[in-house]
Amino acid sequence: MEKVKILVVDDEQRVRDEIAEFLTENKYDVQKAALPSEAFNILQKNDIHIVILDIKLPEMDGLSVLEIIKDKYPDIEVIMISGHGDMSSVIEAMRKGAADFFPKPFRLMDINLAIQRTTRFINLSNKYKELEKNYSLISSEIQKSIGHQLIGKSKAMKHVISMMSKVANVENTTVLITGESGTGKELVARGIHYLSNRNKQYFHSVNCSAIPETLFESEFFGHKKGSFTGAVENKAGWFEIANKGTLFLDEIGDMPLSQQAKLLRVLEERQVSRVGSHDKIPVDVRVIAASNQELIKMSTEKEFRLDLYHRLSSFVIHLPPLRERKEDIPVLLKYFVDHYCRTLGKEVKKVDPSIEKEFVNYAFPGNIRELRNLIERALIISDNGVLKLSDFQLGSSETVEPPQQITESAPTPNELIWDLEEAEKTLIRKALDRSNNNKSKAAELLKISWQSLDRRMKKFDLS
Repeated sequence: MEKVKILVVDDEQRVRDEIAEFLTENKYDVQKAALPSEAFNILQKNDIHIVILDIKLPEMDGLSVLEIIKDKYPDIEVIMISGHGDMSSVIEAMRKGAADFFPKPFRLMDINLAIQRTTRFINLSNKYKELEKNYSLISSEIQKSIGHQLIGKSKAMKHVISMMSKVANVENTTVLITGESGTGKELVARGIHYLSNRNKQYFHSVNCSAIPETLFESEFFGHKKGSFTGAVENKAGWFEIANKGTLFLDEIGDMPLSQQAKLLRVLEERQVSRVGSHDKIPVDVRVIAASNQELIKMSTEKEFRLDLYHRLSSFVIHLPPLRERKEDIPVLLKYFVDHYCRTLGKEVKKVDPSIEKEFVNYAFPGNIRELRNLIERALIISDNGVLKLSDFQLGSSETVEPPQQITESAPTPNELIWDLEEAEKTLIRKALDRSNNNKSKAAELLKISWQSLDRRMKKFDLS
């Protein structure tokens, strides 16, 4: 969990400042409010995890404030404090959703222990919500054909679904999912998890391109309190978090080369050691990796370990791009129109037949993600219950990735570069020009890691 953010609400300045000072010294992110109106303003503008709330307040009593907080911000936990700790107030506070209650005077250490208990509850609640998310992301269709992004009648998608079903039953086999960006690799990983015997355990998704090299071991394997500056408590790594479940390593090709041997060792030994500890912790994790890069080619160029590639690729599932399964486009078009009509509260009585024809002839460089975004935007701007071709912006800067700020102008369909490698080289050159050849800034523009940009520059021989 990120740094815990706490709001202290008490009209007594001495009490308010004393609690805030103590919590700040204990590395919490603390804000203060004397009045309920100030508290509501802070809650509206900030992501608060825990509120410490006095019962006796000006403007309105703390129980009313508690009721409003739990109604508007149900994920926020509230610890009540009061100089009048009568039993009726305690019962009413708990009935309205308070996590704990302390009569004044209280020990600050007890407040800290209550925050730690509440934080553990929040973490467990977040894990439960993640499990719920895993199931909701995989729609009811998964029980028949594994998820909306895999809906299709093409032989290619039927083969993918068949491979998912087979490997799900062999729960310790590592899986490598390949395919272009936007083809639904994470959904395939979630589908495998859902179909396996691990489906009641945790599915944890990690974007390898977003992890700084200096934090790799701590994030993956955990650390022991005091093992380095900032390690203020023991921390479980992702392998421990996903124990008995599934760990999904997205963009595995962007993992720093220096760290790949450590990952390989854990995959072979099935145990981890936290940073700063020699103790071995057994882990039972199904690892699924994904990449839109050619890992075998990267291995020949010494940019990815060949032994790690072979370890990850025990079972490979390739997701074809949308342009190679055009027969699925009409099915996906209908699905997303129906889906966004429900979620946006729109009613579409007619879909112009020319839309399907145009979509089938369009290359969709952004694959299903682009198709989905196109349909959502079109439904937002459509009028009179009719979805027209003019509601879509095929090939515009609003639907092509990377982002608009590094393009000179929106290309017309006839001007689009259909060679993906050439398009990628063009975007990298524009990002480098825009950032005066500063790789870090160029990587930010492209929304990729510095290491990923460096590899792509070497691949395309860009100096």
